[in-house]
Amino acid sequence: MSTFPQGFIWGAATSSYQIEGAAHVDGRGVSIWDTFCATPGKVAKGDTGDVANDHYHRYPEDISIMKDLGLQGYRFSFAWPRMFPNGSGAAEERGFAFYDRLIDSLLEADIEPLATLYHWDLPQALQDKGGWENRDTIKHFADYSAAVVERFGDRVKKFTPINEPWVVAWLGNGIGIHAPGKTDRKAAWAVAHHTVVAHAASTQAMRSVRSDILTGPVLNQTRSVPDDINDAQQAHAADLIDAISNRFWMDAFMLGKYPQVVMDKFGDELTPWIKDGDLEAATVKNDFIGINYYFDNRVGPSLGGKPEWHSISGLFDLDIDETPRGPLTDMGWPLTPQGLEALLVRWHKEHGDNLPDLYITENGAAYDEGPSSDGAVHDQRRIDYLSTHLKAVSNAIAQGSPVKGYYQWSLMDNFEWALGYDKRFGIVHVDFDTQKRIVKDSGIWYRDQIKNNGRNI
Repeated sequence: MSTFPQGFIWGAATSSYQIEGAAHVDGRGVSIWDTFCATPGKVAKGDTGDVANDHYHRYPEDISIMKDLGLQGYRFSFAWPRMFPNGSGAAEERGFAFYDRLIDSLLEADIEPLATLYHWDLPQALQDKGGWENRDTIKHFADYSAAVVERFGDRVKKFTPINEPWVVAWLGNGIGIHAPGKTDRKAAWAVAHHTVVAHAASTQAMRSVRSDILTGPVLNQTRSVPDDINDAQQAHAADLIDAISNRFWMDAFMLGKYPQVVMDKFGDELTPWIKDGDLEAATVKNDFIGINYYFDNRVGPSLGGKPEWHSISGLFDLDIDETPRGPLTDMGWPLTPQGLEALLVRWHKEHGDNLPDLYITENGAAYDEGPSSDGAVHDQRRIDYLSTHLKAVSNAIAQGSPVKGYYQWSLMDNFEWALGYDKRFGIVHVDFDTQKRIVKDSGIWYRDQIKNNGRNI
């Protein structure tokens, strides 16, 4: 029997570009993902987020589903270009009004909103001026952050500035499989550092408007596990990948510095972007840290398979292989719930009482089960994934890790970035031709866990 504390928040998560659609409605500006999707060969099957789940128009139905599932929290993201079409300057009232309607409807359903300010859909107008490589974007982001809290901070009390800065830097600017599609290691280091500075600037800007809000980063984290812990090459690679993936942001926010192994190897590329006071500002107090976890990375010799589509080891001149061992999800990701437990325990051990509250802000699996002849969606594999990972969270809590909530990814099948609509993470099935929603067996299972606070996991 698992144990979750009283007051533990059971939620689900989405993001604006992945579900809203309405890309050319009510004055919304162009985002880097609109541009990326319009570039031939960048997204599977030429898919776009133009319609996605049409959540912009169908949010009342979606919130009704959330309420029926018993969700206590809902993590969503604001679309920056919907409210500031050019990223700065004139605001678009119709965009702000949409989020008024969404937030009010969530509160009427007794669902607590957790709002992300930036989930990768940068206004294209800012990208045209250098995007996150340009420090001016940090000021625009801070101004946008203040405007959001000024409008919604009376009702939304939890905010996260940037979702998964590692992805913003390395998948978007390092290996280019996400928007804006750059392949430039030096640019990625600039973006990585600027996300640290932007987090601090956004946090300070929001708190200057309201002192009663709670804020914190959302970091995608993974362990890098050597096949042979006694192999020096594997150990070094695992340490460096951990430093780039995890400690870069954790050390910046908790300690005001970057990992020494990063500075030793890449300091000449990173240091030019660091200005006096940047890392001191990075230690702005966080009320919580959100952790997005999906799988552990394998570090070892080649298994003769195809390299992971998102692998960045080659970018750092590491002669290692990250091809995972099965079984795998539809994303090609291994099942490693023990890694989630280990990460949560690790941060508690390393930072002790200085560690703020933790939330699992994303965790889930892509499996392709669709409606059966009985009209239901029987996705036992997803139930198994969620069960083992929630058990890992419970185990970590029992060891003292301060985890206060869990947001399953994702509420609905949606646009899965460069992979288009082929990969389905939702506990609610979506027919993208008809927009019909069906709660999957995993959604019914999750509803039951919420009812009993996870006692039967």
